[in-house]
Amino acid sequence: MAESYDVIIIGSGPGGYVAAIRASQLGLKTAIVEREHMGGICLNWGCIPTKALLRSAEVLDHANHFKDYGLVLEGTVKPDAKAVVARSRGVSARLNAGVGFLMKKNKIDIIWGEAKITKPGEIVVGKSSKPVVEPQHPLPKNVKSSEGTYTAKHIIIATGARPRALPGIEPDGKLIWTYFEALKPDVLPKSLIVMGSGAIGIEFASFYRSMGVDVTVVEVMPTIMPVEDAEITAIARKQLEKRGLKIFTSAKVSKVEKGANSITAHVETSDGKVQQITADRLISAVGVQGNIENLGLEALGIKTDRGCVVADGYGKTNVAGIYAIGDVAGPPMLAHKAEHEGVVCVEKIAGLPNVHPTDKGKVPGCTYCNPQVASVGLTEAKAKEQGRDIRVGRFSFAANGKAIALGEDQGMVKVIFDKKTGELLGAHMVGAEVTELIQGFVVAMNLETTEEELMHTIFPHPTVSETMKEAVLDAYGRVLNA
Repeated sequence: MAESYDVIIIGSGPGGYVAAIRASQLGLKTAIVEREHMGGICLNWGCIPTKALLRSAEVLDHANHFKDYGLVLEGTVKPDAKAVVARSRGVSARLNAGVGFLMKKNKIDIIWGEAKITKPGEIVVGKSSKPVVEPQHPLPKNVKSSEGTYTAKHIIIATGARPRALPGIEPDGKLIWTYFEALKPDVLPKSLIVMGSGAIGIEFASFYRSMGVDVTVVEVMPTIMPVEDAEITAIARKQLEKRGLKIFTSAKVSKVEKGANSITAHVETSDGKVQQITADRLISAVGVQGNIENLGLEALGIKTDRGCVVADGYGKTNVAGIYAIGDVAGPPMLAHKAEHEGVVCVEKIAGLPNVHPTDKGKVPGCTYCNPQVASVGLTEAKAKEQGRDIRVGRFSFAANGKAIALGEDQGMVKVIFDKKTGELLGAHMVGAEVTELIQGFVVAMNLETTEEELMHTIFPHPTVSETMKEAVLDAYGRVLNA
């Protein structure tokens, strides 16, 4: 007989493994199916290892500006590509092992292989087509079993997403990279083209530029980081260009020509002109698509849309007993959104009272380039599109004492309020460590905080966080330090 569970989760990324832990905490017999790496893309190829790379870049940037802080550094500081990559992979491996430990601690069975949903309440697991290829990412010691048939009252799809490819510019692992190859360069290229300026593209562009690489970014939209507020991205672009990045917006790579060890991109601008740019490598960062293939979705009639599973705020699909969370359930494709959806989904399954559906309007977004960009809620343009009567407040890092003391005075906080109700509709930031600051506004929005409550909140001095309060004050004509 097939082994039976209350919940089976397909995929062990941030959404999957967090959902499994919460299910176990609620007393549900739980198993998780994984075919490649515990922790999914985030821990192994995305969020975590990229931040390790960017930390190395940040330290290098500081080392190259020691004189600005009255310090003398004797000798030359230069990157060791192999050592930088090794550190990043080591960070990833540590967290990969940690997920395996958490599964064991919470008595969650790990089933190794590839799952297909044969009918509601049943999956068949076959041999993995994605063998573990890195020695620092071994199979967890607590894998219970692999191929076979398993049943569960509830099946959660958490299979994540993979890089999207453009026809004629498909990644080949040598000259055209995805984030997989960009994370593990054998040697640093001298020059690089980054196609796409979303979070993935701009983070790699920022990292490689810090490493001394000549970087060109090509973005089809009029602004870089198109989902962000245009005023914020204009500041970010200015700072990135000051660091030496070349940026083309309203432009596309129409075709590429491969050489023996170089690639030439034909970049077509909005005026119809074509410029040829040759570089050692090209990173394709034009988005991702959900991993929905070979799961049996079509046979079951599970609705999909643009490569993702259609699910409601609780993760429910149109087929009873089958759920979807995380990247495979559509944008925003962010690890923290996946984790939250996993918890919401499992708590609803367990019948907990007062479970709130995921509100995608309150999911923060962070881009860890230099300078960092972070946001939550509506941009100014989106608020106007919705016909909102708004108040907008801004405050520059150039007027903040702590930012000046840090030597990080290039940045801004921008807030958007509903003029009638005082509701905080959106908050947008650019500058040093804003990815750590944005959560203050996320909490405020979640608590339905008004402008009056924010203005009466005491912020510690001297901190960069004071820019947040000053921006709120500015929206109401009460700014103090500008």
